[in-house]
Amino acid sequence: MTCRALAIDLTPLRESRDLRLLVAGNVATGLGTQAALVALPYQLYLETGSAFLTGLLGAVELVPLVTMALLGGAIADRTDRRRLLLLDQVALVLCSAALAALAFAGHPPVALLYLLGGLLAGFGAVQSVARSAILPNLVSADRLRSALALSFGLYQLTFVVGPALAGVVIAALGVGAAYALNAASCLAMVSALVAMAPQPPQRDGETLPMLRSIKQGLRFVSGNQALMGSFAIDLVAMTFGMPRALFPVLALSVYHAGAEGTGVLYAAVSAGATVAALTTGWLPHARRLGLITVWAVVVWGLSIALAGLAGSLAVAALCLAAAGAADSVSAVCRTTINQTVTPDEMRGRMSSVFSLVVTSGPRLGDVEAGTVAGLAGPRVSVVSGGLGCLVGVAIICALFPALLRYDAERAVGGVSGRPDPAAVGVGDL
Repeated sequence: MTCRALAIDLTPLRESRDLRLLVAGNVATGLGTQAALVALPYQLYLETGSAFLTGLLGAVELVPLVTMALLGGAIADRTDRRRLLLLDQVALVLCSAALAALAFAGHPPVALLYLLGGLLAGFGAVQSVARSAILPNLVSADRLRSALALSFGLYQLTFVVGPALAGVVIAALGVGAAYALNAASCLAMVSALVAMAPQPPQRDGETLPMLRSIKQGLRFVSGNQALMGSFAIDLVAMTFGMPRALFPVLALSVYHAGAEGTGVLYAAVSAGATVAALTTGWLPHARRLGLITVWAVVVWGLSIALAGLAGSLAVAALCLAAAGAADSVSAVCRTTINQTVTPDEMRGRMSSVFSLVVTSGPRLGDVEAGTVAGLAGPRVSVVSGGLGCLVGVAIICALFPALLRYDAERAVGGVSGRPDPAAVGVGDL
């Protein structure tokens, strides 16, 4: 395969001004988000000295994350999605500014850090839902896969630069500066949104009450095996195979690399993910996206297990980069499946479930990794998590065979809301 065949298609960016604005704003706010994601667990570990209390942040974040993602999805399917995203960015600015003020004041109460961390997670879930629902309407159907891969790849770049930048900023200026960076980056997203055209949902039916609307979205997702399989396999991979909460622990207590080492571990996963996402020129021609997803998650689990056995920071970072590359392939394929089989009037609510999986999985992983690390040590936690991921993949394949059968060409009708049931598993549950 030639390099040209691997290179990502930039045509969607050239053709759509609003896509350029959304992607640019997303990259800007992504840098700040990643800085905050490094700063908060790092600050908690410094304040408490406990891997368990650091990992507990994931559990604290789950309630606001679930609640606000579901509400955000229902709102996104009944109102201007651009306005929803704009208001959400203002809330993120306020939360980040509060964290910065507390950090500069010195030694804030741990409970208050948990509270603000939960709010950041909740508003971050709404951001993800609204952004995901907007993107498919900014490009033509034949450009959707390329646009999704391009958006994902550029956002992954923030996962590389953001954590590395956070490590430098924290080491030089403290965690308060990392939170201030997050607030400033959200303001950049606000500027991009102001310049965009309104993004109302495309719907023909009546507007249901909020609770009924949420239930309708959940019924749609649960009635489609391809969607359920794509969500389940990511949840398994992130819950058992994402040792994110242990990166500060590994950097400080195993590799003795400090804040800079913490940033390297966070950035390594996304470095591999970025390279993989930006070489997805093959994606528009791939058909068996479900099968590709399964094998990518297998590689993810194996790479995470090897990272737990690594004897140096450099080797661990290489293993994590390989894991990130595999996760990137999985993510682009899963996102394409999800958006292809979902009609626009359901995309906000489908995206809310997708957001719950993508964001709650790593947080459940924080709890799992922190608990096992507290009982058996960080290395055992990382290795066992990677192996547990492999077991989970086998179970998912048995429970959701439609994921393996998914055929992109037969399911392309899903862009207009008319998927081929045989291709996407509609009604199999």
